[in-house]
Amino acid sequence: MKLRQNAKHFAYRKALETPGIRSVANSGLVRLHTKIFAGKADPAHAEERTAHLDGLFDATMDAYLRALQEGYSEAEAREITHIQANFDFYNHGWTEMMEFPADELEAHYDRYSDFFDRWDVTIAEPLGQFAPAAGLPEAPSTPERLENPDHPHAEGGFADDVYVETSVASETQRADGEAVDDDGELVVGGRDAATDGSRSSSSN
Repeated sequence: MKLRQNAKHFAYRKALETPGIRSVANSGLVRLHTKIFAGKADPAHAEERTAHLDGLFDATMDAYLRALQEGYSEAEAREITHIQANFDFYNHGWTEMMEFPADELEAHYDRYSDFFDRWDVTIAEPLGQFAPAAGLPEAPSTPERLENPDHPHAEGGFADDVYVETSVASETQRADGEAVDDDGELVVGGRDAATDGSRSSSSN
């Protein structure tokens, strides 16, 4: 899928990896993500999904850190968590919140199947071992939307790799080094630090 990446993402990563400030950073990021995705929801259902989204994004922070510890790049680790969230949106029929079309679910799963299998993550069980013991807060589903999915916020055609759009330039970068357009610097797998160079290969 296509992600944005800038200095803020590396600051967030550093905060999450730093003892003593992780909980504050975690809470702030959960609130931020809930606000963003509730804003993509049907306004008639946004408020009733808030508690569920808070729990979902809190759990995916653990998945993000685990992926980093296993050697995935910042962009890859973040993509993993976005994929988990989109599995959850699909399961609830919240298709208007999805970031890629429903017909790309399996392709996104397959790219990180090693990580997902290791942590019991599936499309049906998006959090796997990262799920809180008490489960996530319930929220009403809209299964009727699955019959004819509407994806106003989705971008298809990016299921084969992690594409990173930086704020330094408007280029889109791809993990295997293939140019998506004619502009900008190519970074393999996205940057691993705000001023880093690139990795020589994808970790997955």
